[in-house]
Amino acid sequence: MGIQFCTNGHLILIVVEDVEETIEWQIRKKQKAENDFRKKRAAATEIQAWWRGTLLRRTLLHAALRAWIIQRWWRKTLVRLLLKKRRAALITYTNRERAVVKLQSLVRMWRIHWRYCQVLNAIYIIQCHWQCHNCQTCALLRGHCVVTATHLQFHIEIINP
Repeated sequence: MGIQFCTNGHLILIVVEDVEETIEWQIRKKQKAENDFRKKRAAATEIQAWWRGTLLRRTLLHAALRAWIIQRWWRKTLVRLLLKKRRAALITYTNRERAVVKLQSLVRMWRIHWRYCQVLNAIYIIQCHWQCHNCQTCALLRGHCVVTATHLQFHIEIINP
């Protein structure tokens, strides 16, 4: 409701409103502004949560990839160490076996040489005694010698022509 007055050609308009209506309208306006603020704040919070989650997942993915790379490197290192140990053990084994075979060969050679020297000395002794012995019938000596790993076989035959 309003009252209109006119003085000296000026128009004056006085409007009287219901105070309760104005207050109610102001309260609704405040509530609407608060609701809009709450909605904007909730939307901002949701966007921030999504972004933080994205950053966290990205960080965790990078950490997992780095851990996987380190584990792969460590496993390769362990395999290399194992192969080095196997190779060193194989080289040690082959060197030991080669040394054993060489030693056995030298011992066998020494034993055969010793037996050969025994036979040779026996032949020299027999020849020396035979040369010193004056035989009326010129007999010939024929010898046969077999050297084995365990014993010595020596056969001498005196042949009279």
